[in-house]
Amino acid sequence: MAKLIVNAFLTLDGVMQAPGGPDEDREGGFEHGGWQFPYTDDVTGKLVTDGIADAGGFLLGRKTYEIFSSFWPKVTDPNNPIAAALNSRPKYVASRTLERVTWNNARLIQGDLVAELQKLRERPGTGVHTWGSTDLLQTLLKHDLVDELRTWVYPVLLGTGKRLFRDGTRPAALELVESVTTGKGGVYLRYRRAGKPTYGTMG
Repeated sequence: MAKLIVNAFLTLDGVMQAPGGPDEDREGGFEHGGWQFPYTDDVTGKLVTDGIADAGGFLLGRKTYEIFSSFWPKVTDPNNPIAAALNSRPKYVASRTLERVTWNNARLIQGDLVAELQKLRERPGTGVHTWGSTDLLQTLLKHDLVDELRTWVYPVLLGTGKRLFRDGTRPAALELVESVTTGKGGVYLRYRRAGKPTYGTMG
């Protein structure tokens, strides 16, 4: 089964909007774009590179697709593992406004999005990864379609911006399978599905 694996860069208060640069996503008047930059280091770079290289394919929302497809096809160095993976492997694009996608090996998901995502999970493969795609992730979380969650949590609070977990996230228990602390205070946390939450009484 091809797991759906969510990758997300987060502030400590859960914001994932525009980590990569000031103009990446200014929707809602967001003024903190590029907040991840001060915390990048070799450890983070290796975790990201290894994760992308391991992906069997990619699931992208419209905005992330447009950002990626405007940049990565221009990176033609065969020794760049991120470019090699993104440019060659299947890309599934969820959008209500795009009429076609032109990036190599990309296809537009049409019809019932949830049904198509469920079919995607049933295919053989090493995993389909999401990056960014904040709005698309709400659909995955609402319909319990996330098989693995990989987060990079950074020591910064922004107070505003698009958050990963919003109202509508379905309750779920997770199992921590890996954690790495970076030299600049970031924490990589890798979780997999562990059924439903359980409850009790303290005391």
